[in-house]
Amino acid sequence: MAVMEMREALNQALKEEMTRDEKVFILGEEVAEYNGAYKVTKGLLDHFGPKRVIDTPISETGFTGLAVGAAMMGLRPVVEFMSFNFSFVAFDQIISNAAKMYYMSGGLYNIPMVMRGPNGAGPRVSSQHSHNVESLYAHFPGLRVMSPSNPADAKGMLKAAVRCNDPVIFLENELAYNLKGEVPDGDYVIPIGKGDIKREGTDVTIIAWSRMMTLAKAAAEELAKEGINAELLDPRTLKPLDMPLIAESVKKTNRVVVVEEGHYFCSLGSQVAESIYSDLFDYLDAPIQRIAQSENPMPYAANLEAATLPSVEKIVMAAKQAAYRA
Repeated sequence: MAVMEMREALNQALKEEMTRDEKVFILGEEVAEYNGAYKVTKGLLDHFGPKRVIDTPISETGFTGLAVGAAMMGLRPVVEFMSFNFSFVAFDQIISNAAKMYYMSGGLYNIPMVMRGPNGAGPRVSSQHSHNVESLYAHFPGLRVMSPSNPADAKGMLKAAVRCNDPVIFLENELAYNLKGEVPDGDYVIPIGKGDIKREGTDVTIIAWSRMMTLAKAAAEELAKEGINAELLDPRTLKPLDMPLIAESVKKTNRVVVVEEGHYFCSLGSQVAESIYSDLFDYLDAPIQRIAQSENPMPYAANLEAATLPSVEKIVMAAKQAAYRA
């Protein structure tokens, strides 16, 4: 067991998978000479050479399409988007080709590729660089969507993504790269589709993922001071969801708060809530509470940015409302 930052855990996962399988290679903007915009690929060029760690032109459409073709031919590309905001430029390659090729070819072509990079809001980067894309990519059949909340999960989940024979959208978070945590030694893989209970509780289930789990943990500590024992559930994989784990928790607490960084309308949180209402309605003792980003483009000003995004205070209030303690 070693303590490391999220970026180090991701780096370790990539290095181990590239060592294990020579078909794995990395491509993207500044992943090689510059060691990656967030240093996730630090040292990999020196270790594996320029044929397996490839700096690309500033053309997401081009290098994503190249990766799809490489995956069709049996390689395992890991595409780094410097920001998932830039993945919109490659939307046609991701949706029309990567997600659909297995189906359109009648199963002749697997697309074992990972598309990874920072998702969500950064500090004061305003409207065009703060999109949260999880619900967007989870909408389309053919893609798996994963989003880790801590270094240990980041390593185990990324290793599973690299080994998957389907295209995986792997959403990291710019504000979580320096998050530290214990990471197990040796080769370990967290299966796709398996969530985790981060904190046992009895009074309300708070479902959160990625950086929102950090806020949820802080909220749980505040709630405990007021006698509310919150259970924290991290889906880890956003598509497919671990509904058996969610059901187990909801049947125990009978109250739910869903926390996401994405916008409220047509969001992943709305899908989670709908799934609970459809399958577990009789177990609910209160309406599901949802916390999400407000319905406006991200402002630049720090105070307005904070007002737009979820917060510990908003999660605490939602949990109190679910427990009829507000």
